[in-house]
Amino acid sequence: MKAMFWLLLVALLLVAAPVLAQEDVVTDDEVNAIAQKLYCPVCENIPLDACGTAACDDWRNEIRLQLESGMTEEQIINDFVTRFGDRVVGTPQDPALRALSLVTPYLFIVAGAIVGLTFVLRRRSRSSTPAAPAVGTNSPYYDQLQKDLEG
Repeated sequence: MKAMFWLLLVALLLVAAPVLAQEDVVTDDEVNAIAQKLYCPVCENIPLDACGTAACDDWRNEIRLQLESGMTEEQIINDFVTRFGDRVVGTPQDPALRALSLVTPYLFIVAGAIVGLTFVLRRRSRSSTPAAPAVGTNSPYYDQLQKDLEG
């Protein structure tokens, strides 16, 4: 009876072992949370989580393995940047370059608005002061216009 109890206990533990091991399994959501911050090495401007190429499958599998080994999200991203460069994250990791890349489009917008406003204001000032007509012009068109205006 005692042997049967121990045998049953061991059998239950063997059945429960895979369930306990699943706590350490990395989910697809965890992998995709990091993959969406990285870009495909083959395609242009496609996040790693949305790309279906074999290279992206390999990278996602690598992210899974790194997560299972205990690496943090930041460590994984830094590892990819170290190996493949800033192009994998879309924005530079260096704080100065990142600030420059984020500010530059706004500077171009402001500069374009200033140039456009200057152009419009100059154009208005020229059109608001009409040129004086030349009197006594010896042109057949001017003579015809005078005849048409006089009736």
